[in-house]
Amino acid sequence: MQLTRYSDYSVRALIYLGLNRHRRCTAQEIADAYGISQSHLMKSIHRLGQKGFIATTRGKNGGLELAMPASQINLGEVFRTTERNFKLAECFAGEKENSCAIAGPCVLTHVLEMALQAFLDVLDRHTLQDLLASANALTAVFEAGEKRDRVEAGSDRRD
Repeated sequence: MQLTRYSDYSVRALIYLGLNRHRRCTAQEIADAYGISQSHLMKSIHRLGQKGFIATTRGKNGGLELAMPASQINLGEVFRTTERNFKLAECFAGEKENSCAIAGPCVLTHVLEMALQAFLDVLDRHTLQDLLASANALTAVFEAGEKRDRVEAGSDRRD
């Protein structure tokens, strides 16, 4: 099972905003920090805003921030919001889309359902705050990237 880029970018945005709770951030800033596409990130941010995870403010002092404390942002809820498809195998698709010859008596469907539920149960036990436990190390990574970008930009000017 692999989560979508949409979910990945959504969680990355939440982590970044959680690390920067003291101020509003921009989508461009988040995209630059992770080296990801701003246009893809914007889709995630828009949905997170619609679902009440992120507050967006327009204007001169605008930007993005968490809409609630990180301890109240449940990871299971985030992934259920951002993942459109938890169908682990064809048998999850329903009778019309399922062409597997052994779908009826096959036990795999039940096993996969239990595995998916266990996966979601683990996510339900965690919040964004749990992902921020190593805040100092995460912040150091972003600061190192910003410093590297400044050095590279400075060296480009001298060439």
